[in-house]
Amino acid sequence: MKYLHSMVRVRDLDASLRFYCEGLGLREARRKEVPQGRFTLVFLAAPESPDAEIELTYNWDPDEDYGSARNFGHLAFRVEDLYATCAHLQSMGVTINRPPRDGHMAFVRSPDLISIELLQAGDPLPASEPWVSMPNVGAW
Repeated sequence: MKYLHSMVRVRDLDASLRFYCEGLGLREARRKEVPQGRFTLVFLAAPESPDAEIELTYNWDPDEDYGSARNFGHLAFRVEDLYATCAHLQSMGVTINRPPRDGHMAFVRSPDLISIELLQAGDPLPASEPWVSMPNVGAW
């Protein structure tokens, strides 16, 4: 058996691509427009894990409510510098829901409210401000 991908329905394809590509560093592997079904599929992968993909599904007729997306669980990514990744996402206007107080783990949410777990590669980073004093915000 080989893992292929996880699918996430998105409300705003441009906002989601900005979050996953510009924010997290994923790259678009391929895209498929399906006019007869009125949807677009965009497959993204991390540079170090090209075979494990996220499929963003954008339905052209946005009348479906996807709710809070808590039922999905979360996606997890290992990052080289957790603090730098969180600072970058924060500079893009992304809320750090569970700050990396321990230098090991943080949670953010995508524009479609998918929880994203960010894990520090290797050993945890030394505790550092502003993260140590930052409270949790919302749900993740």
